[in-house]
Amino acid sequence: MKRLCLLSLALLSILACDRNKEEEILNVNWGDSGDGYYLNPALLADYSDPDAIRVGDRYYMVASDFHFMGMQVLESADLVNWKLLSQIYDRFNLPGWDTNDHYSGGSWAPSIRCHDGRFYVYFCTPDEGLFMSSAADPAGPWEPLHCVKAVYHWEDPCPFWDEDGQAYLGHSLYGAGPIIIHKMSADGKELLDEGVTVYQGPVAEGTKIHKWNGYYYLSIPEGGVGGGWQTVLRSKDLYGPYERKIVLETGSTKINGPHQGAILDTPAGEWWFLHFQERDPLGRVVHLQPMHWVDGWPVMGEDYDGNGVGEPVARWKKPVTADVTTREHPASSDSFKGGKLGLQWQFNHNPVDGAWSVTRRKGRLAIDGLKADSFRKAHNTLTQKIMGYQGTYRVRLDLKDLAEGQKAGLACMGRNNYYVGVHRTADGRELFLEKDGEVLETMNLLKAKKIWLYLYFDVSEGNNKFLFLYCLDGETPKYIGDTFAAHNGFWKGARVALYSYNTEKDAGTAWFRDFKYLPISY
Repeated sequence: MKRLCLLSLALLSILACDRNKEEEILNVNWGDSGDGYYLNPALLADYSDPDAIRVGDRYYMVASDFHFMGMQVLESADLVNWKLLSQIYDRFNLPGWDTNDHYSGGSWAPSIRCHDGRFYVYFCTPDEGLFMSSAADPAGPWEPLHCVKAVYHWEDPCPFWDEDGQAYLGHSLYGAGPIIIHKMSADGKELLDEGVTVYQGPVAEGTKIHKWNGYYYLSIPEGGVGGGWQTVLRSKDLYGPYERKIVLETGSTKINGPHQGAILDTPAGEWWFLHFQERDPLGRVVHLQPMHWVDGWPVMGEDYDGNGVGEPVARWKKPVTADVTTREHPASSDSFKGGKLGLQWQFNHNPVDGAWSVTRRKGRLAIDGLKADSFRKAHNTLTQKIMGYQGTYRVRLDLKDLAEGQKAGLACMGRNNYYVGVHRTADGRELFLEKDGEVLETMNLLKAKKIWLYLYFDVSEGNNKFLFLYCLDGETPKYIGDTFAAHNGFWKGARVALYSYNTEKDAGTAWFRDFKYLPISY
């Protein structure tokens, strides 16, 4: 009965939302509520460890992407409505990245800054070092990644150019803390000393360095991902000693771990704090807190329990802007007709270029069946962040060019991987559902030439339900398998993915068409 109810909801999503404008979010339970206010989370998707800056009247944000390629740059006019603008890189030319050996590795907690009209992004990878890229325009092109320092177990860097032109870089160490500050070359490509430890605290990491009214401020998340708080340090000297104040905590709210992010001002003179909340299975979603200053200290959110520390707000008036802004969110659907992949897509580890294409046939994504022993090791798996509380992802898969041994379809990636698809065997084609190599269900598809695959999800309050569906005629979806729960894994939230690999040899091509995100109104 439960599965039938979910099927009904999924069908409602598919039928109702197909008739609406592509990408339209129908619910108003997060983000811009359309009445001059917004509801937290402001961005209900896994933009973990966000950092952002304002340049003129626009805001630019980056986030951790770990083992997924690209690191997206987002743009906003109001800190609530965001669109994808560019990707900074498309691969790591380092050992293990061509063989999918770095789950949980890759880009950790980046920082974005603008100095002398140029944009800079810094991040550490836990195993390889400190990297940076820069661009004249945040829309790109971005320079190839530059290794500032090959080093093991650094994390969470932030550059800072002082008023006299001297550049610095702050960071912490793997496991969080202490906070260390180095002098850096003016071009941001070389560290000039071994660094000075300026602060040690409880899981202190993710420092962001600012200077306002003669004070240096270090904005630091402490206490850990799931249950931490935001601390601010201030000093007249960059190297300290620092005064310390906790400025944001869970308090009497249900928002766990409200910390790690960006302090921003607006052209209208308002102040805001952008941060994450860990929320299984979506990952670390983005909240926006109003902020003001008292006695030279930031006050974030609202102090509901009266203890002198701010707490996250659920609803607030949107930042003041010169022009009226309307609801916008990062793209999800993709017709594959534009001659290039949408910026929402990120490869799992390094792609194998030449074995995928959106130009071989217009309106089709081709992923060749390269040999791999398992889904986790498959090359060219394309992923994107799951967005919203409830909806359905749908894609059409053409089957005629699948080769014997090839598997292709739609996946939900996370701590565990669930994936539905078509397997070409010596006896023909079969529909299958697997969980990390465990076959859960199969069905004969000898005569089918195409199939529509669906992933329905409901992660609204108290729910964690996912269900795969399939359709052979384009009209009547049917479920396959039971509902399952997805979970955060490898520091990332659950993702939807397209995959194609061959367990026997390099052979076959999967053709994907018309990937669409169908949100539900409730």
